[in-house]
Amino acid sequence: MWIHKKELLSLSEGIRTALDGQPFDPRDHKEGAFSILKSDIYTLTNFEQERRNVLVKEKALMAEYLSDISHQLKTPISSILLMTELMTDAPEKTQEEFLLNIKKEVRHMEWLVTALLKMAKLDSSMTDFKLEETAVSDLLGEALKPVEIILDIRNQTVRLHHDLSLACDKKWTAEALINLLKNASECSVENSEILVDCGENPLYHWISVTDTGEGLKKEQISCLFRRFEGSQKENGYGIGLPLALSIMRAQNGDIEVLPGGNGAGATFLMKFYK
Repeated sequence: MWIHKKELLSLSEGIRTALDGQPFDPRDHKEGAFSILKSDIYTLTNFEQERRNVLVKEKALMAEYLSDISHQLKTPISSILLMTELMTDAPEKTQEEFLLNIKKEVRHMEWLVTALLKMAKLDSSMTDFKLEETAVSDLLGEALKPVEIILDIRNQTVRLHHDLSLACDKKWTAEALINLLKNASECSVENSEILVDCGENPLYHWISVTDTGEGLKKEQISCLFRRFEGSQKENGYGIGLPLALSIMRAQNGDIEVLPGGNGAGATFLMKFYK
């Protein structure tokens, strides 16, 4: 089999073009060893281009999250710096108040950075989910630990109506449930009961969290899962619900919001597709 020098030079030039990120398709859809080689080169260069695209997207995503972290930390850092400067000449009682506020801001900053880094990890597909049969009661038990103090301050209780077993990543699903419980606590009145329920249908298993608030309007639902937009609470950063949604979608699930209203609170439905 004879191969013209011109064809080899053209193929070589095309490969260099592909390595620079430009599209290159040498296939001629003919028979023979040289045509097979061209097809293999196309497959290899196409794979390399896809890898480049993934790296570019991941780099852009990380830059976006770092920008978000930087932007959101400016206010609490400025507040902490101001309080530390004023503490020197402040009365002892005022100093104690400043210290409490500084601790509060530091905890919020820690939560914000941790949550955003978790979202970045999820969105870049760097997380391996380990699916295992887990009882909803066990998930709820894990999720309640971090929110016990919040519930106790507001004299709220959480009741599980039914129980069942479903396949999920226990650690990450509990993380999603924590954020739904925090949201339910913020939206519920004091001295109330937050209802957690679960069940299944032919399409999916589900876990629901229902608060005792006034319900949600359609325009509120549309921004619930946008970072820094969904929370109007004093201590909210608008990151908990987007994190919960990222966790569910990363394991082939979703979150549906039932708005409630007319005396009924909103319900957040975690869906685990079969």
